[in-house]
Amino acid sequence: MSGKKEAKQSEVPKKETKKKKSHIWLWIVILFIIWWFNNYTLAVNNVSMESSKVSSKMRFAIIGDLHATKHGIKNQKIFENVDKEKPDAILFLGDMYTSESDSELMKIPVELAEKFTTAGYPVYAVTGEHDTDSEYIKELEAVGADVLEYESEYIGVNGNRVQIMGIDNVYYSPTFDLRNEFSNDPDCFNLLLAHIPNYEKFAAFGADLTICADTHGDMVQLPFIGPLYHTETKTWLPKLSDKELEIYDKGFFDYDGGKMFITSGVGVYPVPVRFYNRPEIVILDVEPKR
Repeated sequence: MSGKKEAKQSEVPKKETKKKKSHIWLWIVILFIIWWFNNYTLAVNNVSMESSKVSSKMRFAIIGDLHATKHGIKNQKIFENVDKEKPDAILFLGDMYTSESDSELMKIPVELAEKFTTAGYPVYAVTGEHDTDSEYIKELEAVGADVLEYESEYIGVNGNRVQIMGIDNVYYSPTFDLRNEFSNDPDCFNLLLAHIPNYEKFAAFGADLTICADTHGDMVQLPFIGPLYHTETKTWLPKLSDKELEIYDKGFFDYDGGKMFITSGVGVYPVPVRFYNRPEIVILDVEPKR
């Protein structure tokens, strides 16, 4: 009898060990789902602004920092989500592939642009610090995208006259001044596309709307706190550590006469550590001022 009791007692720790292992696996699965959701599911973020320079709504789809990979968010997924919103134009904001990528990866953003142009959407693009290959730019243009390398042009959007300008800077010197290159037209809506944000210089230029990318939204955002780490100032918890510090991570930022908008982009470069900051495409509406 005593031997049977001892055998039963020895079984108890084994059951507890199995429960502990099952709990560990459950947490691994939960953490994996959270990680996957934050890094590989696409958000469509709708934002809007008002302008006295437009008489009817204009809608732009903003796609930046794709950093194309074989296993990232697929072109078809991006196209379908944008197509549902019926934008007036598609804006590529640079770093659509990562430097030193092979030709197969470089073709991914070209094929995405072709999906849009084939469907009848105008595509305007600027390059970043990664997607500067001349062959890539030629291929973008060959499928109908308009690559703006320190160029501007006038377009009509729903009865509105728009001057669209694009720059390809990977560096801004202390003397950088867009007023040496472009002039804002007082009789139309002035739209500037630039991969890398430079709030001070863009505010001085004063386009009605400047759209940028590059920051990736600083990858890890904390609810009610903001970015965990600000890459530009190299500051941890910048909104807590220095309340006077200007943080340009994602979203709208006002300046005299206009706004700057930064998209946090689609890709997960250099490593997939996004949190509370999912890959995004942005649908930005410019509406008549009430």
